Amino acid sequence: MTEKVRTRWQRRPGTTGGKRPWNDWRNASTWRKATQLLLLAINIYIGVTFYYWVRYCESGGATLFVPRPGGIEGWLPIAGLMNIRYTLETGVLPPIHAASMLLLVAFIVISLLLKKSFCSWLCPVGTISELTGNLGKKGFGRQVTLPRWLDIPMRGLKYLLLSFFLYIALSMPATGIQYFLTSAYGIIIDVKMLAFFRHPGSVTLASVAILVVISLFVHNAWCRYLCPYGALLGLFSLLSPVKIRRNADSCIDCGKCAKNCPSRIPVDKLIQVRTVECTGCMTCVESCPVASTLTFSLHTPPGNTDKRQSALSGMMMTVLLLGIVFAAVGFAVYAGVWESPVPENLYFRIIPQAGMIGH
Repeated sequence: MTEKVRTRWQRRPGTTGGKRPWNDWRNASTWRKATQLLLLAINIYIGVTFYYWVRYCESGGATLFVPRPGGIEGWLPIAGLMNIRYTLETGVLPPIHAASMLLLVAFIVISLLLKKSFCSWLCPVGTISELTGNLGKKGFGRQVTLPRWLDIPMRGLKYLLLSFFLYIALSMPATGIQYFLTSAYGIIIDVKMLAFFRHPGSVTLASVAILVVISLFVHNAWCRYLCPYGALLGLFSLLSPVKIRRNADSCIDCGKCAKNCPSRIPVDKLIQVRTVECTGCMTCVESCPVASTLTFSLHTPPGNTDKRQSALSGMMMTVLLLGIVFAAVGFAVYAGVWESPVPENLYFRIIPQAGMIGH
């Protein structure tokens, strides 16, 4: 190491070899894990509550009453896309599943401002995928990295799926969307989604088992290759002004950022990370042993070598992400659309027949 590098090198506390423990509240990873677990717990609560609400409706009110959780709308992205088209065409909020649209808009806003951080901070599927990959790494010692010639076309699969869903959601005019979503099938699309998990077929079980096994060996396999939701948010994230930025003057070319990046981005070769694969997880930032060399930030003012002045911390990310999501929820409640205006007696009539209702 040259004398010049020696004088500018300062170890960042909390990185590999630093003094902070992994669960220090000043670490971005600590805030990210806490946010992930919070959202995972919320979604588990939503799923369990929704299941008992469906049971309540199936019994005609004979079982214990549990109110329908409005948060289930976050699991209806296709309805959200349809309702975005409906609102843009009509200028009014949709008559049903409006909350799915508002939550989807919140996630898009997050991507426009903070890269694809929804995937690495909020998404429960992303959290489970990450935990599965970590379990595989601990159990088998290492994970598989697909060769570039296979990795690139495999990443294209999620965009093919996205194109398919965009065509389904956006090809209808507003009148067709209203007719579909207010039909018996449209009213209970959340119930139909639950039925997919309650009564999985052999093909579904085999597919899930294969995906789990692959995820043990290939980190974030679902997110990297198959998730159309992440593909959509990744496209919006290209417009984000906040990016991972590298100070080439203070970089010591240790390569730790690229080695630890979950998305396998060559961060050590870039000045700004612009790719759709960046999820804003800030793992590379914490891996960097040189203070202020890597930051997740808006910009670096000319002549300012201390990027911390414009950088986002883990705490700031948690506050911003949860703030955007709960602002969308608050607006939905204020506008009276958090709960779809479906009378209980209609649910009692159509939910027991959900298996016979098609589209």
